[in-house]
Amino acid sequence: MLSVIRVHLPSEIPIVGCELTPYVLVRRPDKNSTTDDVPESAPLEGYFLRYRWYRVQSDKKVTICSVHPTEQATLQCVFCSKRRSLVPKSYHCSPKCFTDAWQHHRTLHERAAAENNANEDDDLNRNNSAGSGSLAGSLSGSMSNLSIANNGPAPFYPSNITQKNGGETLVEVGGCKTYTPTADDISHVLKFECVVANAETKQIVGHPSTILTSRVIPAPSPSPRKLIPVNGADGMGHLDQDARIQSAGSFTVLSYNILSDTSASSDLYSYCPPWALSWPYRRQNLLREIVGYRADVVCLQEVQSDHFHEIFAPELDKHGYQALYKRKTNEVLSGSTSAIDGCATFFRRDRFSHVKKYDVEFNKAAQSLTDALIPQAQKRTALNRLVKDNIALIVVLEAKFGNQPTDPSGKRQLICVANTHVNVQQDLKDVKLWQVHTLLKGLEKIAASADIPMLVCGDFNTLPGSAPHTLLVMGKVDPMHPDLAVDPLNILRPHTKLTHQLPLVSAYSSFVRKGIMGLGLERHRRRIDLNTNEPLFTNCTRDFIGTHDYIFYTADTLMVESLLELLDEDGLRKDTALPSPEWSSNHIALLAEFRCTPRTRRG
Repeated sequence: MLSVIRVHLPSEIPIVGCELTPYVLVRRPDKNSTTDDVPESAPLEGYFLRYRWYRVQSDKKVTICSVHPTEQATLQCVFCSKRRSLVPKSYHCSPKCFTDAWQHHRTLHERAAAENNANEDDDLNRNNSAGSGSLAGSLSGSMSNLSIANNGPAPFYPSNITQKNGGETLVEVGGCKTYTPTADDISHVLKFECVVANAETKQIVGHPSTILTSRVIPAPSPSPRKLIPVNGADGMGHLDQDARIQSAGSFTVLSYNILSDTSASSDLYSYCPPWALSWPYRRQNLLREIVGYRADVVCLQEVQSDHFHEIFAPELDKHGYQALYKRKTNEVLSGSTSAIDGCATFFRRDRFSHVKKYDVEFNKAAQSLTDALIPQAQKRTALNRLVKDNIALIVVLEAKFGNQPTDPSGKRQLICVANTHVNVQQDLKDVKLWQVHTLLKGLEKIAASADIPMLVCGDFNTLPGSAPHTLLVMGKVDPMHPDLAVDPLNILRPHTKLTHQLPLVSAYSSFVRKGIMGLGLERHRRRIDLNTNEPLFTNCTRDFIGTHDYIFYTADTLMVESLLELLDEDGLRKDTALPSPEWSSNHIALLAEFRCTPRTRRG
C-alpha cells in the first residue's frame, strides 16, 4: 500500500509571497520509493496523498525585527512608530541591532521629514540629536499589538478552524502540496500535513506526517529607486501609475546581471542568510524588482536556460513582454545544459516589434582567429585561452510608439540592442578586450547597413578605464595602455586595429557630462567616480566593490533623458553586501530613458 516515508522543507523560514514546496518521499505498493505526487485525480491502487496547510495562531502576539526578520522584536523606534509608513521598519531585536543599523535607519527619518510637512522637523531634530535615535521599551501591552503590515485580502482557500489545547488554534489555509504565505501569516508558524487517504471513502489511512515552519516573515522591501532627469531640473522624475516616466517618443532600457542560481553558492556569499540566497526566494524578489521597473527593453545576464523557459519568459509574458534568449556555449562548461546561463532580452510588445536576431558566439570567433593567425603548433594553447563560452545577443527592434509624431518620410524607426556577458577571469585581459572588439566589429557591420541607433548593454567584467572600457567609449586604445602588456598570443597586434567608428557613450556619465545640479541632485553626482564618469559601483560583495555593468549608446542618434538612481551607503546598510534579503543579486540594475534624435529619421 502507498505510504509516506518522510517530508521536509528545503527552507524552514517562510517568506510572504514565496512559494513553499515540501519534499515528500513515498513508498509505492511495489516497494519502490519516489517523490512523484499521487493526487486524488490519479490514485494509485485506490489511494492518494492528501495535503493540508495550517496557520498556527497563538494567543501570544509576536512582532518581528525589521533588520533580522528571523528574530523576535523587543524594541521599537519612537520616531518611526508615529509614522504609519515607517512602522514596519521600526522594530528591532536588541539595542545593538538598532545601534548597528542606525546609519541606514537615520536615512528613513530624513526621507520622512523631507516628504512630510515642516511640523515634523522638531520631531526629527529631537530624535537625531542623540546620534542613535530613541527607543521604546520592551514590546508589551498595547505596543505589541501595533500592526507591522497590511494583512491584505483573505486567503482564497476557505478557512476551517480546529481548536487546540494550550491557547493555539489551527486555521486551515491550503489544500495543495504547495503554499504561498500571505500577509495574514506574518509572525505565525505554518504546519504542513501529508497523509495517505482512501480514494473511495476519502478516509485517512495511518498517521499524518507533519512539519512545522519557523514564523512567517514579511518580504524585505528596499527603498524604491527613482528615475532622475538629466536635464538639470530640480527634483526627481515623477512616475505614473505604471511606475515609469511617460514621455512621448522616449523609451527605457534596463540592464541587470541577476546572479544565476548555480553561481549563488553559500561559500561565496556566506554573509547572506540562507533563506535569502535560496532560488525560490530570489526568483520571486528578482521578478518583483524587474517587473516594477516597467522598462520597455530588459537585458538580463546570468539567466539559466531552465529558468528562462520555465520562469522568466512565461512570467514576463504576462506583463506584455516578448522574450529572446541566447545560452552560453558549453565547450568549457560541463554538466546539464539546462543549468548553463546566458543572456535574455525582453521587449514590450506594445512598444516594439521584433525585426532580427543575431547570436554572437565568441568560441566560433576564436576558432576563426586561430585558423587565420595562430601557427598549428600553438592552436591548442590558443583555443584553451580564447574559448570561454561567452556570448552576445543582438536584437533589432522596430519602434511603434503610438504617441510619437509620424515620420513624414515613412521610414521605420529601428533600434539595435546588444546584450552581452564578457569573460569574468581578471587575468585574461587580452581575452576580454578581444571579445569586446569582436562584438563592436559585428555591430559596425549592422550600422553600415542602416542608419540605426545602438545600445550596448551588459556585464563587461571590466573596470572603468580598462582597455575594453576605453575602446568602447573612446573608439581606440592607447598603445601604451597597461592592459595591452598581457597578450601572449599576439592577438591584439597591431594595436592600431583596436578601433571602431561607433560614437558610443556610457549612459551614466550623463550625471557628470550634463552638469546636473540642484536641490537633492548633487548627492547623485557623489555616487559617480569623477575620474571615469562611471558609477562608484555596480557590483558589491564582501570581496569586491566596483563597476562592471554599463549601458552604452550611440550619441549621434540617441540622447539620455533620465537615469535610475544609483545605490550608495543610504541604500545599503553598512553591514550589508550583495546579495542581501533586499537585493537578490550581487549586481545592481541599471536603467536609462532615451529619446531618438532627428538624425535617426533619415532613410
